[in-house]
Amino acid sequence: MRNQLIQSLLITGALALTACGGTETATAPDVPAETANPAAPETVAPETTDDHSAATKGGQVVETGAYHLELVPVPEADGIHLDLYLQTGDTHEAVTDATVVAQVQLPDGTQEALPMEYDAAGEHFFAFLPSQAAGEYKAVLQTDINGEKVNARFSFAK
Repeated sequence: MRNQLIQSLLITGALALTACGGTETATAPDVPAETANPAAPETVAPETTDDHSAATKGGQVVETGAYHLELVPVPEADGIHLDLYLQTGDTHEAVTDATVVAQVQLPDGTQEALPMEYDAAGEHFFAFLPSQAAGEYKAVLQTDINGEKVNARFSFAK
């Protein structure tokens, strides 16, 4: 109910400002001060702190089942370095005992299968795609985690 009141006040205030063409802030005289402040910290904090699907390494994220997959493509002079952070969904603990293959479609339509190795120090899987072609790449990351198949689709450009 409180959120609906806040939304209603914000819309009414925005419409009033737009209609008047002014930049002054309008406040309703019979609205309590706590209701007039739409940016109260308690409404913002839960959305930002509980988002397990947010990228933590600067890549693209796919949440599937109990897993968090983040692909970070890094263009290099002679190809593209692919880093895959495979983690549990809630705690973001690294999954180390998986088999991962990146099926990549190059901009010209050709397919490349890249087995990914695990880097224990960096807590991620990696592979190198020897392609210098400019354009859009599409990748399907196929993982086998103790017999459980987990796949994710990504796209990136070079």
